[in-house]
Order: sequence, then structure tokens, then C-alpha cells
Amino acid sequence: MSLTIPIETSARHIHLSEEDFKTLFGPDASLTYVKELSQPGQYACEERLTVAGPKDRFDKVIVLGPCRSRTQVEISVTDARKLGIKGIIRQSGDIDGTPGCTLIGPCGQVELTEGVIVAKRHIHMTPIDAIRAHVKDNDIVFVITTSYERSLIFSDVVVRVSPSFRLAMHVDTDEANAFANEDNPTGVILKLFDGHTYNLQSWAEELQSGINR
Repeated sequence: MSLTIPIETSARHIHLSEEDFKTLFGPDASLTYVKELSQPGQYACEERLTVAGPKDRFDKVIVLGPCRSRTQVEISVTDARKLGIKGIIRQSGDIDGTPGCTLIGPCGQVELTEGVIVAKRHIHMTPIDAIRAHVKDNDIVFVITTSYERSLIFSDVVVRVSPSFRLAMHVDTDEANAFANEDNPTGVILKLFDGHTYNLQSWAEELQSGINR
């Protein structure tokens, strides 16, 4: 039986380092907890920031806690175009060589030279989930959505396995808008062609070649 995976939409948000948080909100400030997120230990905060790029800006972008070692801004490709920066797709934490932006808070601003990413679509799962799904950490898979009437297949989905995770696939707002039209979309894994789009394309070309012969 296939493992049914809840699919969650990850809207634009910010992870701050302790140093940048103090610069933006003041030396005596601390994160204000609002609610727990689906992944254990992660939570939404009351704090909001302006994210500014060369062309435009987004106001009131949510800050997530707890603080991290490096500041990271996660947006969609559409957001990147509006800001006027390149949309670089990366796994969370892999920010070397990515675009920067300006973060503007109530007590100051931070000029990031890097740290803005479009998060690579991914699945959080526990080791038990991984055994059930016959995958391992950093595997690349296809996921077919079960959203009513707008189902589609996502390729190049990275699997992340940890005992601290809770089962969920995360997509950005662009991806969610392409298929989701219900409250609780789900998906199942299809481990085809090593998960990679180019292998699917090669297979399609070989099949077409055979048909043409």
C-alpha cells in the first residue's frame, strides 16, 4: 500500500540568525511565539519584515522560529521575479552563492549578500516512513498528487529523513496553485527513472523513436 503524504504550501517566509534578529528588532527583543508548525520545533512568530529587491518589495513577511545560524529567505519563482532577483532553487540551508536582498525591520535593516532561495520541493519523513515508502535520505522521487480534478506529477522531489520530522511534502505557492483546489491535498511517491526529469525525457524520446521506426 502506498504511503499517503500530506502536501503543505510553504508561503514566503524568513529564518533569521540571532545577530540579524537583534539588528532588525532591537538588542532586547526576542521571538514572539504564535503557533506550532507541522514540523516539530518549528513555529510561526508575530514578527514581520519587509523584503526589498532591486525592483519591488514585499511587506509583512512572516518570521519563523527558532533562530538559525544563517539568515535565509524563502520565496517562490514568481516572488523572485517581482523582487527583481534570480530564483535559485536550493535545499534549505544551502545558500552559498544565492542572491541577496534587503531586510527592513522596525529597528534597522540588514543587507544580505546571499540567502534568498526558492526551496526545492521536498518530503519530510521519519525513518519508519522511509522504510514504508522504500526510500532513503536524499533520494529523488516523483510524487503524484491526489487533488480532485487537478492532479499532476512532481518530479525531482527530494526525500529528507530524520527522527525529528513529521510526514509532509512542502511545495511553494506557485506549485500549490498549479494543482491544489481542496483543503487537504495529498500525494503518493512514484520512484521512477531515479526521480529525475531528464531521465523521463530520455525515456520519452526513446519510446518516440521506437514508434517512429
